[in-house]
Amino acid sequence: MMLAVAVLGCHAQVKADPAGPPVQVGVKLSPDMARRVEVMIRSKSSLPLEAVIGISQPTHTDFAGYTQIEVTFTVDGKASHPLPFLLSTDGKTLAQLNKFDLSPDPKEKVSAVGRPARGGPETAPVLIVGFDDLECPFCAKMHAEIFPALLARYKDQVRVVYRDFPLEEIHPWAMHAAVDANCLGATSTAGYWNFIDYVHAHADEIPGPEKTAAKADTTLDKIALDEGTRQHLDQAALAACLQKQDTTKIKSSIQDGESDALRVGATPVLFVNGEKVEGVVPIEELYSIIDTALAAAGQTPPPPPPPAPASPAAPAASKPGS
Repeated sequence: MMLAVAVLGCHAQVKADPAGPPVQVGVKLSPDMARRVEVMIRSKSSLPLEAVIGISQPTHTDFAGYTQIEVTFTVDGKASHPLPFLLSTDGKTLAQLNKFDLSPDPKEKVSAVGRPARGGPETAPVLIVGFDDLECPFCAKMHAEIFPALLARYKDQVRVVYRDFPLEEIHPWAMHAAVDANCLGATSTAGYWNFIDYVHAHADEIPGPEKTAAKADTTLDKIALDEGTRQHLDQAALAACLQKQDTTKIKSSIQDGESDALRVGATPVLFVNGEKVEGVVPIEELYSIIDTALAAAGQTPPPPPPPAPASPAAPAASKPGS
């Protein structure tokens, strides 16, 4: 029912009887005005005939010359959430508008608090938060091709953080990999990113010839322990974390991603100072988004990298008998 009324235009004209009473805050609409509103909504939507439309008393709104009414739709005893509409005080115009709060900084839309970061400091003008699945081949492609180029070009102007979003239904060892990465990241940022780099680069090898999640889990734990040795971490504490496999923080990250504010449903997804970028996109598109974010922050983007040299033309294919 929500979608059924979404096609209503922003300014659907309603011709009121000039002799009728004006629309007033706190005063129930006259039967004639209520019917005009209902007929207009039905004509602009695909509501079933049996749907019952309820209209609230007009209330105050910030838009001069308009009141706000809330409309509910009831079918088979089930009522929709109230939908706000604007109704002009002269009863001539019905409008449906969306009002958005621009006061929060888009950069703070996705939390990076407590996450291992690479690139610039916390004060870097551009924050890139990626929702990552360590078994996702598209994430691996983005990780290998895009991030080195971004860090090389922008250096301390960008700060990169990963949030966990393992797709367990299609990637059986992604959750285990996320837990192991976080066990390292709890005490070593370098260890965390080394683990991320290695797993993304060798994902095909991790399940071994057996191609099983159990083999992958064993391999991941060994990779994490070896990295812990290189970083001089407390091996007993690291081993205990790996064995516990606490998924609480990863599941919380998934819930954040699936929230109405972020709407992450697949990987990879990036948020560049709050602007959502889905999938693996050409590096030039990311350059443009980051440059715009830098300019908005009062920073001068670095010059674009020189174009890649053209590949030599391939020799003509040989023909049989030539």
